[in-house]
Amino acid sequence: MIIGVAAETCAGERRVALVPDSIQRLIRKGVEVCVQTGAGAAAGFADDEFSRAGAQLVVSPQALFRALDLMVKIHPPSCEEAEALRQGASLICLLYARRNQDVVRRLAARNISTFALENLPRTTVAQAMDVLSSQSTAAGYRAVIVAAHALAKFFPMLMTPAGTIAPARVLVVGAGVAGLQAIATARRLGAVVEAFDVRPAVREEVESLGAKFIAAELEGPLETAEGYARELGDAAHARARAAIERALVSADVCITTALIPDQRAPLLLTADMVRHMRPGSVIVDLAAEQGGNCQLTQPGQDIVHDGVTIIGRLHLAAEVALDASRMYARNVEKLLDHLIRDGVLRFDTSDEICRRCLVTHDGRIVDEELRRRLEERAEAAC
Repeated sequence: MIIGVAAETCAGERRVALVPDSIQRLIRKGVEVCVQTGAGAAAGFADDEFSRAGAQLVVSPQALFRALDLMVKIHPPSCEEAEALRQGASLICLLYARRNQDVVRRLAARNISTFALENLPRTTVAQAMDVLSSQSTAAGYRAVIVAAHALAKFFPMLMTPAGTIAPARVLVVGAGVAGLQAIATARRLGAVVEAFDVRPAVREEVESLGAKFIAAELEGPLETAEGYARELGDAAHARARAAIERALVSADVCITTALIPDQRAPLLLTADMVRHMRPGSVIVDLAAEQGGNCQLTQPGQDIVHDGVTIIGRLHLAAEVALDASRMYARNVEKLLDHLIRDGVLRFDTSDEICRRCLVTHDGRIVDEELRRRLEERAEAAC
């Protein structure tokens, strides 16, 4: 079996899906690996490192797409890339199928078997394969570094001959993987940190990192069976915003991380709330890719509004591309260890990991919920 690694074409992306160390271990297990020349350069991995690991370098992406049995990517393929894949090949990536329905249709039409990494179950066995967690760790860390660079004051308290300088105050909204890493990084830099989450269960984790937990005293089920925050009703949403607003007015930095799978990010910071922030303060919106937690966020841009810097960069994990690539590659390597037997990729739908991740196979969309949505959309268009 030939595994292919192409250069990512998404704007601003610097990561690579497999790194030399992981490739070396995969080759020892009986597979071949082809890498497009320059695919790892932006992440700090030179072509000769891939060669020494045993990978074959391929200059032409078209030749790579025709030769491979399995493509490993970070982002979903473009429609052009989906058409370039050899019919009957396989693909592993962060697919986000509900946002990329045209691509999914093309993959199914070309008989591409596609594994969507965002669908991995949150089980003990799948933990080492969890690319969402590893990349959220990178993004949460980077968000604090970006905020510290944009803020015109120190993060730690300093006692100097010129007087004592108070520490920066940081508010983190959402205490998932990215939020917890942001809390830990801001604390390491000496900031005073507060964190808000709708789930009372995360209080202990927040406080263990030295941050103050802000609760909104909401009722009802607040998280899914897999531990993600649920979408709030209007009344609960209003109480959550009020709790955030009370902390926001004294914050120098706000890092928002709240996401709901397959939906627009919840709107937690209104324009009016931003208007009451301190001049010179900074918002880093890690939910920008799904519309943003802040009403004023412009995905892909850094802006200044009423004296507040609002950072809506996409793919923040790509700004620490070397380590983010290493973590991503290790996750994918563990998944391949699970799926490949005797050099062959298996499609065992009795296995939970395979069943949950497989979106297209045998020329059709096998994700039942997605197929139903596509059929409803087609009926509505008639």
